[in-house]
Formats: sequence, C-alpha cells, structure tokens
Amino acid sequence: MKLYHHPLSGHAHRAQLFLSLVGVPYELVPVDLGSRAHKAPEFLALNRFGQIPVLDDGGVFVSDSNAILVYVARKFGLTDWLPDEPFAAAQVQRWLSVAAGQIAYGPAAARLVTLFGAPFAADEVIARAHAVLGVIDATLAGRRWIATDRATIADVALYSYVARAPEGNVDLSSYANVNAWLARVEALPGFVPFVRSAVGLEAVA
Repeated sequence: MKLYHHPLSGHAHRAQLFLSLVGVPYELVPVDLGSRAHKAPEFLALNRFGQIPVLDDGGVFVSDSNAILVYVARKFGLTDWLPDEPFAAAQVQRWLSVAAGQIAYGPAAARLVTLFGAPFAADEVIARAHAVLGVIDATLAGRRWIATDRATIADVALYSYVARAPEGNVDLSSYANVNAWLARVEALPGFVPFVRSAVGLEAVA
C-alpha cells in the first residue's frame, strides 16, 4: 500500500498510525502542500477534493483519513478495531464523527492558526477544543478506551490532534484522563509518533 501524506498533517498521521498498529506494510509518498501539489491535476485524479491522505491499495484509491481507517479494518477483518456488533460499531462511528467535527474545528483548527497562520479566531477555536476535550475526559473516566473496552479506530482517529493540541495553545494539563489515554495509545505495539512542532505551548522559550 502507498499512503500519500504530509508529516505535519494529523489526518495523514492517523492513517499512518493505524497501518503501523495493525502491521500492514506501507510506503509513504510525500505530498508537498507548500507548492500546492495536492491541487495539481495528477493528485486531483486521486482525490477530487485535493486533500491528504490518500491510500493507494494496488490501484484502489481511498481518500479521507477516517474512510481509510474503515477500509483497512474491513479489508483485513479487524473486528477488534472496528466491531461488527451493532452498538459497539455505533459507538465507534460516533467518535469518528467527533474526529471529523469537533476535533477538526477545535484542536486541529487551533493548531492551524499557530502552525500555518490560518485565519481562524484563536479564542473561538481554543474554546471549542476545550469543550470537546472536556467531553472526552469525562467519557474516559473509569475506562481505558473511548468507544469500547479495547482500542478501536475511534481512538486512532482522535489521537493525533489531541496529542498535539498544545501546539495550538490548548493546555492539556487539566485533563488527567485524556493524558492517561494518550499514554496508553503511545504504548500500543507499532505506535508511530506524530511529529512535534515548536509552536504554541510547545514553542521553545
């Protein structure tokens, strides 16, 4: 498999992380976002939205990070990561929606402000980040994983932008359950870290 990615993209990282966690061999294909390679005709032929990541599975192209998680889990029959049981599957889907919604418009957007100068209102996106982090922290009270009693693609989908939330000036220090969960994800066999950037609260003094 080939994964079209950029090292600073949390969406790309979540796809890479899952491939690594489940031991699927893959090749990283860098996409130069700075030169807008993702908007070039040859890339738009892979994903009409001009976004990364894109997974190339022998000529089958899957775009959208959460869709890639689902594709890989289903292709390899990984029902531990994506359950078949209806309620458990619904809980995973719920958190995939959070990853695509509140996470994208909260901690991910806050990071875009400091990392790329995105034109979001910093106070607004930081407040959104804390709102969703509060829900995640409360959900993790007394449990190890976000959707079921074991790690699923829901945990993978949430991890990258939550882990790097401080880069967007989102302080994680008051979220004990979130921090313990991040450590559990990072202890999973096959874990690959998301590159750190010295911006926001991670800026070098």
